[in-house]
Amino acid sequence: MAVFHKENIRNIALIGHGGEGKTSLLEAMLYKTKAIDRLGKVDDGNSVSDYDQEEIARKMSISLSMAYVNYKDYKINVLDVPGFFDFEGEMVAALSVADAAIVVTGANGTVPVGAEKALEYCQEKGVPTLIWVNGVNKENSSFDATLDAYKNKYGSKVVAIELPIMNGNNLVGHVDILEGKAYDVNKAEIAIPANLEGKYQEEDGVLLESVAESSEELMEKFFGGEEISAEEKKAGLKSLFVNAEKFPVMAGVAVGNAQITGLLDHIIDFFPAPGESIKTASDAGELVCDENGKFVAQVFKTIVDPFVGKLLMFKVLRGKVSNGDVVLNVEKDENEKISSIVALRGKKQDAMDTIYAGDMGAFAKLNYTQTNNTLCDPTAVVKCAPIEFPAPVISFAVSSADKNSEDKVFAGLYKLMDEDSTFKLEKNAETNEMILSGIGEMQLDIICKKVKNKFNAKAELREPRIAYRETIRKMVEAEGKHKKQSGGAGQFGQCSVRFEPGAEDGIFEFVDAVVGGAIPRQFIPAVEKGLREAAPKGIQADYPVINIKCTVFDGKYHPVDSKEIAFITAAKLAFADGCAKASPIFLEPVMHVDVIVPDNYMGDVMGDMSKRRGRILGTNSVSGKTVVSAEAPQVELAKYATDLRSMTQGRGKFTLAFERYEEVPATQAAKIIEDYKKRLAAAEK
Repeated sequence: MAVFHKENIRNIALIGHGGEGKTSLLEAMLYKTKAIDRLGKVDDGNSVSDYDQEEIARKMSISLSMAYVNYKDYKINVLDVPGFFDFEGEMVAALSVADAAIVVTGANGTVPVGAEKALEYCQEKGVPTLIWVNGVNKENSSFDATLDAYKNKYGSKVVAIELPIMNGNNLVGHVDILEGKAYDVNKAEIAIPANLEGKYQEEDGVLLESVAESSEELMEKFFGGEEISAEEKKAGLKSLFVNAEKFPVMAGVAVGNAQITGLLDHIIDFFPAPGESIKTASDAGELVCDENGKFVAQVFKTIVDPFVGKLLMFKVLRGKVSNGDVVLNVEKDENEKISSIVALRGKKQDAMDTIYAGDMGAFAKLNYTQTNNTLCDPTAVVKCAPIEFPAPVISFAVSSADKNSEDKVFAGLYKLMDEDSTFKLEKNAETNEMILSGIGEMQLDIICKKVKNKFNAKAELREPRIAYRETIRKMVEAEGKHKKQSGGAGQFGQCSVRFEPGAEDGIFEFVDAVVGGAIPRQFIPAVEKGLREAAPKGIQADYPVINIKCTVFDGKYHPVDSKEIAFITAAKLAFADGCAKASPIFLEPVMHVDVIVPDNYMGDVMGDMSKRRGRILGTNSVSGKTVVSAEAPQVELAKYATDLRSMTQGRGKFTLAFERYEEVPATQAAKIIEDYKKRLAAAEK
């Protein structure tokens, strides 16, 4: 395929709320540029970018996908980003390499939560963003009401550059406010409709005021009453757009009789070329997008296919790379030979020989590389700043539905971790469970479905066990005696141990207070060993005992039958007997929670936290939002990610960190013991 250089490349991400038409807009762009000859639909499962089995079944995007269109000698790389909140990591990956974004929003007179969060992220990262209002042909839709909703939310940052011309529910053209002209759907110039003249004048005034901010020269013209030409408007708007100071707004229809008006032209005219807006940070400083420099690329997405292998989406940040080149994977310190470069259009792959700075593609057949790795020329080592993916906030224990397929389940999950950097799989050493953690329940459910689809193994999720602790509240003394006689050499050991709360290290303390040789010195370590082995196995259940001081002060031995194993067993018996009488209690992990929400949700969040046995520590205001700091038991926060999302319509987020252990209320203790008995019974079957 043709080679493109950075001046003729545009890298954009389609972002926003789920179900607003991002995938359909990409489909329309492909159709209008004749990249495809039939307009696919998400609902029919035949769109270019939603090709995964789960995407087709659920009629929604669940993974970042890439396609490109050729338009007027330009290559537009388009990243189609899922809108559902569980896939936030896909948006983060896309916006780490896109040079601009398009927020796709429905014409329903509101700002959807997903669009709000996407714009918030773009503002934070300085990503130039255009708002594309989709579905102006639907019943009860309103471009004007939607434009007003965004203006009410974001003020003067929002500026219309097109107005849709409607005939009933049909989009029949548009008014280009920048040029002051109207066009029909075939791009033939027409008169501005009389019913839009007033709206055009109003929005043109807003646009002129906005572009005047771009330079002193235009500011003087504006206040001097001089005319600002269409070219000056475009230049001024581009300057503001590239610096992420304005959100241009336009409208169209993505589904059915697709009309994307002047979108493709605006992408070429206003959207920055690679290196013009977003700067790439590295350990060597800011990377300049120069195709004459030494090669550097960053992998931002991995696609796992059990038959084809891994496809690694990347962006060339500097230099160029060709088939046959040997490059260095900086993170793995391994060389990789490039043998297959492709341009992706959904699942379709177009072979490339060479790819230059600013362009995007995919590598196949690499051995060591994965998402977030930097590939570079071995003679000029550079490491890109890593993509900061959101941390997991919800966890489930995962197991195989079929015990014979356990290896396949976990092997599949580990392979899918290459594909999605926002979930983790790790073994909890205390509960002995494999824990699958991610951003939301839907994400984890889909991951398990992918294991079934791709690796033919069924994974099951259940609520994970909490890593409780046990301890004692009072001092007791107990005796352990082990005597075994079986005809030959016997076993005998007896020890008296004092148990009390308050270990020096907070975990376990052993004190030898034996005098007079009641227990010979060589058997004292055996007593300690027995006590240390007993502590992790619990008192009332099977949770580790902590903060316990064990003092051995007396005992008996037999000159022939006493052995190390006898004193180990005697110590365990003393532990079981003594701790059971020492008012044993359970301790539960208490977490520190910081919940970040818009101010109007603060009361709901605080009330809900109190119901979870939480303690509010205080509130703080950060970037126009409220941070509620609290402490709550881990068991009460098991599905907090889902509950908070429901409570705040997706606007809230939180972080968790372990704080300390606290005593479990008596009502909870009974549940813990009951759960332990059930697990014992299940293990015996």
